[in-house]
Amino acid sequence: MAAGVCGDGLVYGGVYGLVEGVRRIAVLRANALGDLVVSLPAIEALKRAYPQARLTLLGQDWHRRFLAGRPGPVDEVIALPPVAGVSAPADGPAAPPGLYDGLRRRRFDLAVQLHGGGRYSNPFVRALGARLTAGLRTPDAERLDRWVPYHYFQHETLRMLEVAALVGARTETAEPRIAVTAADRAELARVLGEPPPGLVAVHPGAGDPRRRWPARRFAAVADRLGRPVVVTGTGAERELVHDVVAAMRRPALPLVDGLGMGGLAALYERCDLVIANDTGPRHLAAAVGAPTVGIYWCGNAINAAPLACGRHRPLLSWVLACPVCGASGVDLTAERCPHDASWVAGVTTEEVLDAAQDLLAGR
Repeated sequence: MAAGVCGDGLVYGGVYGLVEGVRRIAVLRANALGDLVVSLPAIEALKRAYPQARLTLLGQDWHRRFLAGRPGPVDEVIALPPVAGVSAPADGPAAPPGLYDGLRRRRFDLAVQLHGGGRYSNPFVRALGARLTAGLRTPDAERLDRWVPYHYFQHETLRMLEVAALVGARTETAEPRIAVTAADRAELARVLGEPPPGLVAVHPGAGDPRRRWPARRFAAVADRLGRPVVVTGTGAERELVHDVVAAMRRPALPLVDGLGMGGLAALYERCDLVIANDTGPRHLAAAVGAPTVGIYWCGNAINAAPLACGRHRPLLSWVLACPVCGASGVDLTAERCPHDASWVAGVTTEEVLDAAQDLLAGR
């Protein structure tokens, strides 16, 4: 078995060799932006191991739009309809009639489950009829032909590389990379024109409100950097973006749903720094080469913080219980409490400012 080291230079392999005669590979990863980005080293390892095979990502419609024409390991995307626990919440609809028949007609040789613990995704992958299945498994999930145990507190990229190793795939880097295309840059130019030199992006949102650093602190850091600032967010984060811009003494550009994901990648590519919570856009920014300061709850840092810190600064909050009611954040058997108070507010403005200035030195 190959030895592994964190960061660039990681060689991650397993006891399994390559599977013979592989022409078609299905990879299930049908969730959000950050989930795709952290899985890219494993998907690239699969493509490198089987360069003649057609690699199909079973994802969502946004994957299809974002990856169409983009250089990388994915040859095609099949946008799945809503399927409970796979491409929809666990209480969502069952697979529609004909879905499995259509997928089985593609005659996948390998079906690789990079989607999670497997309670819902392993039966889905088994139903594809592939010659060999591989993936993750919690104790309550169906077995695949080859599997590794799913333990929640493990870095997602390394977890996915363990799965890729089940079919003989290895990698020499664990840092995700995403190509920015001419179409991405053209979209950015149409919407914003030429970004100013020295630009810093701030992304104050996060899907889970407990992962959000206070808006006023983002504003304070952005003001003190003394650089052009763009504040990015989704439509659901419009109020957060407004709060940051309103709290700043210097002018800043709010950008809410103004760019598609490709255009956002092109924007972050042009930034000297991106400051964000633990969220998909931080992963995207890092994957296109931007230095980042990321604000993390310690449990999320185990799963998703950058593995190499030459161009990134993860700052951690060590809160282990809800600031309101004291409910544990590390007991995986406990239900989520109803409170949305920030678990990362303990990270100070000075910590973020120092990290930002360190990365910006000389730029």
